Amino acid sequence: MPEPPWKLLNERDLRPRKALGQNFLIDPSTAEMIIRRSGVREDDAVLEIGAGLGALTFPLSRAARVVYAIEKDQELAGILSGALRDAGIGNVRLRHQNIFDVAPAEIAAFENQALRVFGNLPYYISSQVLIYLINARAVVRQADLMFQKEVAQRLLAGPGSKSYSRLSVMLQYYTEIRRTATVNAHLFWPAPKVDSEVLQFQFKGELQPVLKDHALFADVIKAAFGRRRKTLRNALLSGDLGIRRADIEKISEKCGIDPRKRAETLTVEQFVHLTNTIFQYQANASDFSV
Repeated sequence: MPEPPWKLLNERDLRPRKALGQNFLIDPSTAEMIIRRSGVREDDAVLEIGAGLGALTFPLSRAARVVYAIEKDQELAGILSGALRDAGIGNVRLRHQNIFDVAPAEIAAFENQALRVFGNLPYYISSQVLIYLINARAVVRQADLMFQKEVAQRLLAGPGSKSYSRLSVMLQYYTEIRRTATVNAHLFWPAPKVDSEVLQFQFKGELQPVLKDHALFADVIKAAFGRRRKTLRNALLSGDLGIRRADIEKISEKCGIDPRKRAETLTVEQFVHLTNTIFQYQANASDFSV
């Protein structure tokens, strides 16, 4: 692990950038614990999102075969590059880049294996990163990610909870999720107002129930939760799904879901069945029948 972040930044008259959610992990034993509990192996290829000043990068370089460390902040990338060079670490491929400009499929193809992903995610990009990883699921085997506690609780929430959300449904369909660690706020600099939790997402090889259209699945969930105070009937009609009011009852009856329910009461399996029914409807709306 490099020198303390406050020293590295003070030497260059820099400060953590609040707009980028920069809270640096300062406890080496916590970084080691996160990596140990992840089960990362010496032959793994790792994609690290937001390398910062290397709190996870350094121990990852010792645990994995190769680490692609992505850092958006040019000044931090420069500091980390020098620290890696001084430490003689040669298996880290540091990129000054926005993670959303990185193509995991290209890295996986070059390394000839699926990737392991790590990152301490700022609140403002948590959702976007998770959607990004879902879209890259063909080449991502597992992701171990740190979130603010309230975000983690939302991702783990089930039907009937106020925290149950669009991301809860999508992640619980595509991955197996488990909590691996809680990290106290005082272990970061500057210390955030809340603790963080590390969640492990194992991407499923076989998805059940089977979806007929993955893009439509995302659209249906977005429409349902986009107006979560409305009934499912009204939420779907207000979305961009092209469903006629006269056919809502037919769709609901066919998939066995009461249209008077709200999105947060539906299980993941019910959302899959609803999506498949809407897919059938869209394919033949003029002759849709129960």
